[in-house]
Amino acid sequence: MPDKTVIITTLNEAWIEPNSIFDLFLESFKIGNQTLWLLKHLVVVALDQRAFDHCLKTHLHCYFLTTEGVNFSEEAHFMTPDYLKMMWTRIDFLRIVLQRGYNFVFTDADIMWLRNPFPHFYSDTNFQISCDSFGGNPSDLNNAPNGGFNYVKSCNQTIEFYKFWYKSREYYPGKHDQDVLNKIKYDPFVREIGLGIKFLDTVYFGGFCQPSKDLNLVCTMHANCCAGLDNKIHDLRILLDDWKNYLSLQEDARKTETPSWSVPQSCG
Repeated sequence: MPDKTVIITTLNEAWIEPNSIFDLFLESFKIGNQTLWLLKHLVVVALDQRAFDHCLKTHLHCYFLTTEGVNFSEEAHFMTPDYLKMMWTRIDFLRIVLQRGYNFVFTDADIMWLRNPFPHFYSDTNFQISCDSFGGNPSDLNNAPNGGFNYVKSCNQTIEFYKFWYKSREYYPGKHDQDVLNKIKYDPFVREIGLGIKFLDTVYFGGFCQPSKDLNLVCTMHANCCAGLDNKIHDLRILLDDWKNYLSLQEDARKTETPSWSVPQSCG
């Protein structure tokens, strides 16, 4: 974008099968409210050769990120060694993006983009992140962060923070990036470098952990609190059907009928 902001997602072979999560992810941009234009700013970081080849066929911006000695092509089950390597590879890659002067919105591919989220980001914060559970105060460190969606501006503070975050994996072995973030968000180092952290309201940035209750406001919905690709795909299809039904309503009906989600189901 003009301010050097890119949207980034990661992709591996397990997520590219026909009618996959990645297909649903792209469909959400196409049927979302004023989201189609955002696809030209999306960079897909492929973690294996087949994912990279698939990305190229979609005519998106694609980047092949290799990690020596690691096979990221199969589904990395939650908290397995390959899952942890994948998550920490992502954190280190995002540090490099910041060091090159780019701001980014990182989004997992199991997040549906239903509205343009940029008007709902905080203008006074360089690091903002979605939540599994939001308590109402965006500055409250007791909110439960979810690393699957965040907006980060390139500056000295965020670069130093990502270095610290990545280094901290050594002090919390066997923990994934989100658990480590939950530890280090209280660390005095964060205050010393002057980094402000804000948490995104689930009214706009919801998920299956804490769904956005108002379809008139929701921007993104995440298949969090859900294990297994099949379960995610099942519920995300229903979610997009709910969204299409909402869009088919007359504007007055959208405000008076207060339509709601039919999910989570398999993810429940």
